[in-house]
Amino acid sequence: MHKLNRSVRFSVNPFLPVDEPGYNSFASRPSGDGLAVFLELGVELTGDINPATGLIVNVSDIDKVVQEGAAPVFSEGIRTEYKAQRHIGYNELTSFLKIAWGNLEGGFNKLAADRLGTVKLSGLSLKLNPFKKMSVTEQNCEMVYFCEKFEFAAAHKLWNEQFSKQKNIETFGRCANPAGHGHNYIVEVTVKKPAGQDLRTGDFEKVVYERLIKQIDHKNLNEDIAEFGKITPTVENIAVFAWKKLVGGFDNAILHCVTVWETDKTYSSYYG
Repeated sequence: MHKLNRSVRFSVNPFLPVDEPGYNSFASRPSGDGLAVFLELGVELTGDINPATGLIVNVSDIDKVVQEGAAPVFSEGIRTEYKAQRHIGYNELTSFLKIAWGNLEGGFNKLAADRLGTVKLSGLSLKLNPFKKMSVTEQNCEMVYFCEKFEFAAAHKLWNEQFSKQKNIETFGRCANPAGHGHNYIVEVTVKKPAGQDLRTGDFEKVVYERLIKQIDHKNLNEDIAEFGKITPTVENIAVFAWKKLVGGFDNAILHCVTVWETDKTYSSYYG
């Protein structure tokens, strides 16, 4: 069994009667005209590879199913709420995802029947901006996942006092530089909450800022953070440190995962 993920981008003009179809799916299709609401829907499919094609399903077919079955759900929902001057919160977005899931499931089932294959919708994620998204893993959307990225700068040195100088250099390489070195870290915090329970972005961000970011931003991790006096501040241990600082701190939500990027090529995730 394989999983295939596809991101489909589309834009909505809330106050125009129809959306501009567009021709550039890399940017968004429908394309939006002028200032529009940009959305990116992540579709996860689970299925068997067709031995004749090497595909679970053709990605162009995924785009077609999403553009027919999901994009109109968000377009109509956004237009209705905007024209009524109502805020679109996470509960409303969850409702859109639930309807879209049903439409997409039907579309992919038909596609699988036509292709004599098997394919199952196993996840939907909605990217609200480049650093924030929400996701569900089943149609009833009983549990909704929300994640957001934050940044902090910090210095560290990878060094074990129980090792000799030579062994530290052999183990940690340039990261064992006695003067230390710095990183611009990215941390992504993911929480989960039952559908229907409110989540306020400002409250969520305040918890992450007060409990974590303010504690480690522009700090020397080895010297300024007591916990790293006992353990080496590797990206793996920083992820564990972040989890311990954040777990239990959110109202109406449960911490699900913390991911820390040391560079754009190196990151670690911790699930507690």
